[in-house]
Amino acid sequence: MTRNDSSIIEGSAYVVGDNIDTDQIIPAQYLNLVPTIPEEYEQLGSYAMIGLPDSLYPVRFIEDGKLNSNFAIIVAGRNFGCGSSREHAPIALGSAQCQLVIAESFARIFFRNCVATGELYPCECTERLCDTLETGQRLRIDLDSKTITVLGTETVYSLNDLGEVRPVIDAGGLFNYARKTGMLK
Repeated sequence: MTRNDSSIIEGSAYVVGDNIDTDQIIPAQYLNLVPTIPEEYEQLGSYAMIGLPDSLYPVRFIEDGKLNSNFAIIVAGRNFGCGSSREHAPIALGSAQCQLVIAESFARIFFRNCVATGELYPCECTERLCDTLETGQRLRIDLDSKTITVLGTETVYSLNDLGEVRPVIDAGGLFNYARKTGMLK
């Protein structure tokens, strides 16, 4: 996936708490799906966040029978993407049309997999937004100005700079970036 040149991402937020692990993002039984096969890539999205407990998250990230989520943005607490090193986690979220995860912090391997695959932007926030924002609120994220605006209230929060990883994600991942910059032919 190659991203457009827009630094603005707007959409509904899906809010989760701390320590959302890769088993909750994409359970192990779906890891037999091969992301490079278009039909299986699409199917991965239909299982994104399916491992979250219904008791804590009664609104599902993906509606039953759907391939794409109504939520373009995930807002999380600390340590998002902890657990195993499966690259299927950011791929499943990207396949479901999620474009960005805002979290207090990320598991290092999940962050790196977001960059390597170019599926979504892993943005760290400067405040604990998972206790402030609610699922369904519409947000506008401006990656250039590093701001989150809650639409309707116009409340603005800050994001940390993505730095040198942003052009890699913009290009659609490591291999696309290497081709774009002449490192690979």
